[in-house]
Amino acid sequence: MTVNVPRHLAVCSWSLQPVSADDLFRKLDETGIHRVQIALDPIRENAGGAWNDFPDRCAQHGLTCVSGMFTTIGEDYTTPETIRRTGGVVPDETWEANWRRIQRDADLAQWLGLKLVTFHAGFLPHEQSDPNFARLLERIQRIANLCISRDLTLGLETGQETAATLKAFISKLQCANVGVNFDPANMLLYDKGDPVAALRSLGPWLRQCHLKDARRPQTPGAWGEEVAVGTGEVDWQAFFHTLAALHFSGHCCIEREAGNQRVADIRTAWRHVEKFLA
Repeated sequence: MTVNVPRHLAVCSWSLQPVSADDLFRKLDETGIHRVQIALDPIRENAGGAWNDFPDRCAQHGLTCVSGMFTTIGEDYTTPETIRRTGGVVPDETWEANWRRIQRDADLAQWLGLKLVTFHAGFLPHEQSDPNFARLLERIQRIANLCISRDLTLGLETGQETAATLKAFISKLQCANVGVNFDPANMLLYDKGDPVAALRSLGPWLRQCHLKDARRPQTPGAWGEEVAVGTGEVDWQAFFHTLAALHFSGHCCIEREAGNQRVADIRTAWRHVEKFLA
């Protein structure tokens, strides 16, 4: 059976741990994929330096930036509990500094000609009665309005909450330019439900996917284990069949955040998912 799934494979730039634009171009050449979701923070932090004239150099190297990604200050991924406290735009103590750099990242995304930027908002409250709910709703609305002014769609990455919680939060936002960057492995790493069922639930808001694999945690409250695509618990055949059923036409960006053979693992991921691509 031919599965009608998106052909647009890309690579998450941070997976390759580049120290400069030249390093990124070289490593992407090694993967054989010349579409990338670009991390915005290194470019912003090194303006005029190692990432100078990045759009022109992308054109010279035949590289297409399909989307951008930004991070927030002070995130601690030591344990699920530490990232719950420090992740995204949840902490009050880092919000103002994060808001300043998010504005700069939005300007940078516009300069690069991007249409989509993604990030981890932080752990979303399960109940609207939670005192953090209204505050986080206001912050995400503020970021979404900033993105509207820059002609950007904002993608909230999955995993730190269940699909039902994320769906309810986005529905409450009522921001047409806010969608989902779906990462099936994060659903496993955080032990937040079945990835394929979550994908179906979040389908109306789907803007981009990360292709990453993982195994669930063995101990409650611990991390799961990220593994190379095809060796974990993601049911990739069901995943791509679901994308086909959703008529998804966005990009699927291979992401690898563990291990010391990133290029090889990205090529392995490409070979594995290729069998599901039509």
